Amino acid sequence: MLVFGYHVGTMRIVTQSDARAVVDWLFTLGLSGVQFFFILSGFVLVWSTRDGDRRRDFWRRRLAKIYPNHVLTWAAALLVMWWFADPVVPRAALENLFLVQAWDPTPGYFYSINNVSWSLSCELFFYLCLPLVLPAIRRAHSGVLWAMVVAVPLVILALWPGQQLLPEGSNWWFTQVFPLVRSTEFWLGVAAAELLRRGHWRGPGLPLASLLFVVVWVAAHWIPAEMWAALLSVAYILVIPAAARADVQGRWSPWRHRTLIWLGEVSFAFYLVHVLVMMTVLRLTGHWGVGLPGWSGPLAVLGFLVLNLALAAALHRFVETPMMRRLAPRRRTPPVPAAPDAARGAAVPDAARGAAARGAAGPDAAVGGAVVGGGAPAGVAAGGVRPDDVAGSGGVTVPGPRAAGDGRRAGLPVEYVGPRDPH
Repeated sequence: MLVFGYHVGTMRIVTQSDARAVVDWLFTLGLSGVQFFFILSGFVLVWSTRDGDRRRDFWRRRLAKIYPNHVLTWAAALLVMWWFADPVVPRAALENLFLVQAWDPTPGYFYSINNVSWSLSCELFFYLCLPLVLPAIRRAHSGVLWAMVVAVPLVILALWPGQQLLPEGSNWWFTQVFPLVRSTEFWLGVAAAELLRRGHWRGPGLPLASLLFVVVWVAAHWIPAEMWAALLSVAYILVIPAAARADVQGRWSPWRHRTLIWLGEVSFAFYLVHVLVMMTVLRLTGHWGVGLPGWSGPLAVLGFLVLNLALAAALHRFVETPMMRRLAPRRRTPPVPAAPDAARGAAVPDAARGAAARGAAGPDAAVGGAVVGGGAPAGVAAGGVRPDDVAGSGGVTVPGPRAAGDGRRAGLPVEYVGPRDPH
């Protein structure tokens, strides 16, 4: 929703002065919704990936998640361009189709066709890298991971003065689009997830982390713009692990509400359609670039919100979900360790009995999870988790791990109970 609000502002749909001021104040920082998702994506993928997963299965699941929706919206964007007699550059269209456009600094190319898909181009690069780097992440000392968490916001802060060394015209692409630069946010989430997985994360709880996020968001309006991205990366990396930990510990979280879970599920599709839908309607009605007068602007925004949610729900139900079931490989379910023989007098810990019971529930058993919309605050929800919902700015589910026996006291990695991904 942050990205939706940001684009409502950049398209200048609302022209009424008071309403326009509210939109500007609330969503000036909305572009950071993509930053939030990059961090969250790295966190979720490490939090939900189990050792022994084959690389090709991981890559296949990721492609099965993002490509069906991407190809459909890519084709829809080309149809809209044909309707309005817009010129189509074959190179740009092909770069967009194969999700390599973010590597091309040529103005107009990285935002070509369905322009929001540039973030999928970055995500595809992250997906390719993670299985290759994850073994080193698992072996890394916790001090190295903490160094990553501290260093990334500082690197983001240094990018603003550093971009002055670039050729004029490449600054925006380098800081906002270039996959290598944007991957720093992804690796921030990766490091935090591994620390939490080991029981070494020392961030605040969810209430305090949420309060700090709100303070940063409000205070940013009086802070120089070049510091926004660095400060928000800190705020996001406090909230995301706090939400996951609250779920693991069974604490109350506002993000378990069914409505928020549903919004998280459809948010990937929502992200892909929202700009295309608003731009098309505004061009058809003659309001593109000029907005709507009076209070018709805010009403139009509400209408766009409902329309995009309806289209996203249809895309999620009739394209995204069935194509994932058809294209994604099945997860191999590890055998549940046998309980000690009671006849020998061996006591079975309560945690082990719970693990065996839940593991026997079948391949679709779930322990709990978080559902977050791309560009919306992170949240955690119990039940019905699907870690494969990670893509672009889409809905994300975080499976809930538990402590492995006395592993939490010993500082060992937490252990997952039962399958974490039905695919």
